[in-house]
Amino acid sequence: MQQCSYSQSNTTKKITMDTTKKNPVYSRTDSSKVNMSDEEWRKVLPADVYAIAREKGTERPWTSKYENSHDVGTYYCAACGNPLFKSDTKFESGCGWPSFYEPISKGSIIYAPDNTYGMTRTEVMCGRCKAHLGHVFDDGPPPTGLRYCINGVVLDFEKAKAAEKKYKEGGEQKQ
Repeated sequence: MQQCSYSQSNTTKKITMDTTKKNPVYSRTDSSKVNMSDEEWRKVLPADVYAIAREKGTERPWTSKYENSHDVGTYYCAACGNPLFKSDTKFESGCGWPSFYEPISKGSIIYAPDNTYGMTRTEVMCGRCKAHLGHVFDDGPPPTGLRYCINGVVLDFEKAKAAEKKYKEGGEQKQ
């Protein structure tokens, strides 16, 4: 099995910020392409998101809040709000990063060859803003056989409203 690799210092910096407040392009419904300069992105993205999305960094393995998440919902690009993955395509890969076997739609992800660090890989980027998300490998589960190994820092998540409502109703009935 191919492993994702990472190159980052041992220091962990946690920055929590609502990217939707000052980011004029963040939208979960607008599908128009985003074309901003690095200087503009630096102004609207938290430092940890910018480092991965725009500088193609990698978060340390097993540090993502989404790595072991089993919530039902949709994962979005933290830079622009583009829908990327449904939670029912997420699986436990053991690589240390959230992994999915299929994007939400054909255009939600774009692909580019990545030959950095002496490896041959395929980079995956947001189809709307071209933010670096991670890499895709051909060792995933059926039905696609693919493993999208994604940096959790560049993901936003929204729980499915219907699933949450059903859960709450079910919980109330048991009392």
